[in-house]
Amino acid sequence: MAQELDCQRCGACCAYFRVSFYWAEADDAPGGTVPAGLTRQVNAQMRCMAGTERQPARCVALDGEVGRGVSCAIYAQRSSTCHDLQPGDEKCLRARAAHGLETPSREAIYVRSGAAPAHPASP
Repeated sequence: MAQELDCQRCGACCAYFRVSFYWAEADDAPGGTVPAGLTRQVNAQMRCMAGTERQPARCVALDGEVGRGVSCAIYAQRSSTCHDLQPGDEKCLRARAAHGLETPSREAIYVRSGAAPAHPASP
């Protein structure tokens, strides 16, 4: 039987990886959407979500308890890094393992139809 991975219950990626992205994705740049006040400068070209620049990482936009029930406070404005994460991909499974959550094999995973990732976070 396949294991369901639901980002809205997990949140491990948001509390494991540094969520870095190109600086112009922030809303203080034309067309940017990520709230700049929730970011930190990494270098001249990159920013990251506050809270993910240190260890242990936890994105400031992550609400809830990892592995039980989470949501992203800026889901509609999240970065491309968050958009690119997929339930059950290598990064997802690595973050789940780091949090002591079940990490099924890729063959044993299905994603709930219509499930939207919480965010999340990414490397």
